[in-house]
Amino acid sequence: MTALEPSACYRAVQTRDARFDGRFFTAVRTTRIYCRPICPARTPRFENCTFFPSAAGAQEAGYRPCLRCRPETSPDLAFWRGTSNTVARALALIAEGGMDDEGAGVTELADRLGVGDRQLRRLFQQHLGASPVAVAQTRRVLFARQLLHETSLPMAEVALAAGFRSVRRFNAVFRSLHGRPPRELRRSKAPETHTSTGVTLFIPYRPPYDWESMLAHLEARALPGLEYIEAGRYRRTVAHARGAGSIEVSPAPRRAGFLVTLRLPEVQALPGVVAQVRRVFDVGADVDVIGAHLSRDPRLAPLVARRPGLRAPGGWDGFELAVRAVLGQQVTVVAARGLGARLVAEYGEPALTEATGHPRLLRTFPRPERLVGEDLRRLGMPAARAKTLSSLAAAAVADPRLFQPGASLEEAITRFKRIPGIGDWTAQYIALRAVRETDAFPSADVALLRALEDDAGVRPTPDAVLRRSEAWSPWRAYAAQHLWAADAERSRAPSPTKDNHASAAATAH
Repeated sequence: MTALEPSACYRAVQTRDARFDGRFFTAVRTTRIYCRPICPARTPRFENCTFFPSAAGAQEAGYRPCLRCRPETSPDLAFWRGTSNTVARALALIAEGGMDDEGAGVTELADRLGVGDRQLRRLFQQHLGASPVAVAQTRRVLFARQLLHETSLPMAEVALAAGFRSVRRFNAVFRSLHGRPPRELRRSKAPETHTSTGVTLFIPYRPPYDWESMLAHLEARALPGLEYIEAGRYRRTVAHARGAGSIEVSPAPRRAGFLVTLRLPEVQALPGVVAQVRRVFDVGADVDVIGAHLSRDPRLAPLVARRPGLRAPGGWDGFELAVRAVLGQQVTVVAARGLGARLVAEYGEPALTEATGHPRLLRTFPRPERLVGEDLRRLGMPAARAKTLSSLAAAAVADPRLFQPGASLEEAITRFKRIPGIGDWTAQYIALRAVRETDAFPSADVALLRALEDDAGVRPTPDAVLRRSEAWSPWRAYAAQHLWAADAERSRAPSPTKDNHASAAATAH
């Protein structure tokens, strides 16, 4: 297991230091309970404490989660991230339900990551103190606990939503973990949940969080009928095999996190959609660790200080993000948004207001099957770009896992560049936004080159930028986000010598 310094962990527990929330969990041998560092309960004696880097590690060791500090609402952080990319990719697959299907196990997960199952188990023990199976089960149990605490869903629906194949199995797991059935964990006054209003859940993050920048990014790219921002809330349609639904995301009052209201055609879709929300809003980023690393570069240090809570926005769906990236090749955000709006209006599936709850949410994003064989030139795009979209749709149909994490960043880039019309910039962008590769970096991006101009206004070459970015690894995606933000701010600043920066800066990053 990755070493945790017990004395340092204990000091954090004594002071209830919120900076360590999500970095480790404290298991108390006398009570057999594990807690977050910020738990309000009486501080246990040092000799009774064992510290685990993950909730799964504590749970696999036989401890049960605390009912007061609720580990299921802890920020999803880990101090090792950026050092074990294999574990990070595995966790992303598990969060998307990669071990929830019948027959899915460690061997299949390892195959998808290009490692042996023994090596994957060893890495999980080293960094999380738990096996992949234990991590997957802990995820299901903690999600079920959250549903019990925050909703009034019936027990059968809680079990299905959390990925349990039967209510009997659900009850058995909770009895073994808590010594009582799940209904006894439910608050006496659980929030009312109705089909008309959806299910509202709390998704935590580690502060600070630059919500304004995130909202501005989403609003600039919002496609009419698919998504919109109003009164500081983000709303969009959600496509599902059994029909359309919607989500609504807004900052939680007086808490470091978001309130997410989900209207879905079936409860089994809940964990997958929550994982998508987490990906889009990058709630798992440890901005302190990332900022400290990037601040070693004197050019990035003031940018990080200016926006300490800046996140790297993700894509809602891999195919959707890839289509947006292709539409944005060598054009402005405004132009890409216009093309995207026409694509959604022409090929998106209609969504009923009764299903989405919002009259402005009218369509879902087109599935790849819908675009295969279509002549997309009639939407007003160049023939080469239309051909690229057709090739992209065909590739997504042929490989449903095309946009899921794989063995490495290099493997993902190679995979995307095999698609005709996808070059390095687009492949890196897809890896950054859709696959959530923290080291993806489109070094030839014009806005990045402009942001790194020297005092004389001389821009570096892409090769020079790539060499310089090696010092920013494994967080180059966040370096790119800071540079893009700085370039956009510069383009908005009034200047008598400003050329066409306003339009050039609006490239589809």
